[in-house]
Amino acid sequence: LKHFSSPSSNSPPPSLSFTHLTNMSGITKRFTPLMDRVLVQKFKPEAKTASGLFLPESAAKAPNYATVLAVGPGGRTRDGQVMPMNVKVGDKVVVPEYGGMTLKFEDEEFQVFRDEDILGVLNEE
Repeated sequence: LKHFSSPSSNSPPPSLSFTHLTNMSGITKRFTPLMDRVLVQKFKPEAKTASGLFLPESAAKAPNYATVLAVGPGGRTRDGQVMPMNVKVGDKVVVPEYGGMTLKFEDEEFQVFRDEDILGVLNEE
C-alpha cells in the first residue's frame, strides 16, 4: 500500500492525494501484453479528505494517473521493424479517462492501453 499525499521525487503533482494498491506480482506473472500494449493500474482515489471527512465512492473521482506494470515488445512498422515503446515498467503515466480494456484479477482492476493512447509520463522533479 503506497500513499501519495505530499510532494516527493516519486509522487504525482502535489495537489493530488490518493492511494495506490498494487498486486503486481500476480498479474504480471499471468498476463503479458503483446505488440504495443501497456498494462497499467490506475491510482485509487483517496476516501478521506484532508480535514478527515470520509467520502462516498460516488464522490471520490479517480485521477487519470496509473503505474505501468508491464509492456509489450513494441509495434511493428510496415517493414517489420520493431518500434520501441515510449514507456517502461514502473513509469507513472497519464491515461485517458475512457478507453482501453479493463481486466479484473483477484478483486483488483487493471487496464490495457496501446502505447499511443498513453497521454504522458509524470517525471520526477
